[in-house]
Amino acid sequence: MPKTIGLLGKKLGMTRVYDEEGTAIPVTAVAMEPCVVLQKKTMDKEGYNAIQLGLVSKKESRLNRPQVGHAKAAGKGGFYHIREFRVDDPERYEIGQSLAIDDVFKVGDLIDVSATSKGKGFQGVMKRHGFKGGPGGHGSMFHRAPGSIGTSAWPSRVVKGKKLPGQMGNARVTKKNLIVIDIRREDNVMVVKGSVPGAKQALLQIFTK
Repeated sequence: MPKTIGLLGKKLGMTRVYDEEGTAIPVTAVAMEPCVVLQKKTMDKEGYNAIQLGLVSKKESRLNRPQVGHAKAAGKGGFYHIREFRVDDPERYEIGQSLAIDDVFKVGDLIDVSATSKGKGFQGVMKRHGFKGGPGGHGSMFHRAPGSIGTSAWPSRVVKGKKLPGQMGNARVTKKNLIVIDIRREDNVMVVKGSVPGAKQALLQIFTK
């Protein structure tokens, strides 16, 4: 089943709020400027139902001709970020329509947030996989290395999926079932309980459940 409608946002950073009992709740603030509907895709034409949304206006001088033509129908100029969201009925939306936070989300909603995680470069097994490592004393010759990875005479190779050093982060990550704590329409900000993937100013795709 396709996911229902969502919106694009940008991660502002983390802070805390307090509930009625004074308990501190870690939250992430997300900038949610209105998204513009650029295109509708239907089962008859494209083979699936979806709408295409644009976020962050882009000067026409920075657009190439295909981008100008694609954005012409909406009449809102070009956009830096364009993403699709699967919907059940794309005909509910109009080309050029602006979707604000409270058009899609409300306080208490469960949401999924997708983004590209922070890139941490090439890392060893202790940072990447949480290995314990060897003794820290000077007499030890084994500190942060992965250790033996072989499998003796059979099968005489390193098995697939072995936890080894390598690229860490910079991958598509989805965090599920986060709770919307607050919506501030006048500031175009949504407050979400807990952390979300990505660095500050990272583009977020936020889906309703």
